[in-house]
Amino acid sequence: MEQNNETSEGDFILLGFSDQPQLEAILFVVILISYLLTILGNTAIILVSCLDSKLHTPMYFFLTNLSFLDLCLTTSIVPQLLWNLKGPAKTITSTGCAIQLYVSLSLGSTECVLLTIMAFDRYVAVCRPLNYTSVMHPSFCKSVAGIAWLCGIGNALIQGTITLRLPRCGHHRVHNFLCEVPAMINLACFDIHANEVQLFVATLVLLLLSVALILVSYGFIVQAVTKIKSFQAWRKALGTCGSHLMVVSLFYGTITAVYIQPNSSYAHTYGKFISLFYTVVTPALNPLIYTLRNKDVKGALGRLFHRARDLGS
Repeated sequence: MEQNNETSEGDFILLGFSDQPQLEAILFVVILISYLLTILGNTAIILVSCLDSKLHTPMYFFLTNLSFLDLCLTTSIVPQLLWNLKGPAKTITSTGCAIQLYVSLSLGSTECVLLTIMAFDRYVAVCRPLNYTSVMHPSFCKSVAGIAWLCGIGNALIQGTITLRLPRCGHHRVHNFLCEVPAMINLACFDIHANEVQLFVATLVLLLLSVALILVSYGFIVQAVTKIKSFQAWRKALGTCGSHLMVVSLFYGTITAVYIQPNSSYAHTYGKFISLFYTVVTPALNPLIYTLRNKDVKGALGRLFHRARDLGS
């Protein structure tokens, strides 16, 4: 109640993990470490992909985009989350909430499309290796990356605007740690069934269609790999696709659970922890997944460190 009295009209209260105050100090440390790892890992991937000529390929062009997305996504959420975990104040201004909703939704939507494009890139690399350079031409890669960004921004403008225009009748207690569509539509003071259906349809189009296209791409990849008799070729194909598959599984597996059933008891009870996973944990894990399983990235990092050491000596 004290928070309500100190909250100006139009501001929102991000309840987050306030119902479990004993976890807030632990979560603060874990999230801070994850955020620092996200900044360090994704910045390193962007730098090596830009500075090392051997990584000037379509695969690393898309990986650079993914790292940039992850950096921006966590930065739009984590500073506010850390501030709220640090003390009793859990408020965010209405403008800040709107900006967070639009930015996080556009970046998350863009990542959905980008991961689909990366699956197509892996399909061409494995199934059409002789045509790879002609199909995945730099201008084509830039065009499809631009389409991914436009799709993300377009989805955020539509979903975000519809959500923010819902009448809330003074309701401002958001049952999450960020301003996210599923949590925000639950503040509406009228029947939100139509909005839930609309969100469900949009999720089907964006998430499940992307997953379907990824599965189709990997279906062709599996079919091509089963025909390979060379063990080295097998290892190369698995190395090429394994990292992407792990990232796809982590990202889609968690985000779908929140957006497919936004008003379910499952989402109310565990949704904020799932949201925490795909907004904070996954962006920190992505660089580790790609560097630990990728000799090219590890080699580029080594060359970058040697170059920096030589310049410093």
